[in-house]
Amino acid sequence: MEQMRKDFIANVSHELRTPLTVMRGYLEMLPNDEAPSMGIWPQAHKMMSEQSQRMEALVEQLMTLTRLENAQPTQYAKPTDVPALLEKIQSDAIALSNNQHEITLNIDKSLWMLTDKEQLRSAFSNLIFNAVKYTPAGGKIEIEWLSDDKGGAKFCCKDNGQGIAPEHISRLTERFYRIDEARTRDSGGSGLGLSIVNRILKIHDSKLTITSRRQVGSQFGFVINKKFICPPESQ
Repeated sequence: MEQMRKDFIANVSHELRTPLTVMRGYLEMLPNDEAPSMGIWPQAHKMMSEQSQRMEALVEQLMTLTRLENAQPTQYAKPTDVPALLEKIQSDAIALSNNQHEITLNIDKSLWMLTDKEQLRSAFSNLIFNAVKYTPAGGKIEIEWLSDDKGGAKFCCKDNGQGIAPEHISRLTERFYRIDEARTRDSGGSGLGLSIVNRILKIHDSKLTITSRRQVGSQFGFVINKKFICPPESQ
């Protein structure tokens, strides 16, 4: 636990240092007693805006993880229309993709959940949006929300993207773990998304399963116990 704490503090410090260095560097280049020259200002403004947004998102995700660590399974549980939620996230994913991917949805519309809707939205969107970000244009993404043989439900997000090497799979849910640091930063990732998903699933007595093959694709999924499932008429 002490080593985990040290690693966490080191990672946070590293992640915050980059955007702060960018902003400080440009601010030192800009004169403080006159308007900046037009030659440097557009690039400086763009970089400082991007890095400040990244830092703000990082802090928000860290706060989200802290809230989830203290959350109880039924604290905000309400009947949630999961099929409608997935249809909205599919629409958002198509917009994110700019219609460059085929994104299909196979869902059982009778499968609702007793859950915190925003927690579930975060888990779904992290997995689905990741598939969009790391699947080349022209790829296919399949989303499923179906009954399992024990009265519960199973979710799956499958893509035919670039895939993940075996040595990385067991570490993907670690905070700040990145397969390719430069690629993840370019896509706006913080290395916390799957940690948040994993924590949300733990609250629901579930866990993330990952299978992947390089140049074939990846599949992220989880199973929800029947105690969290409720009928649509519970609205």
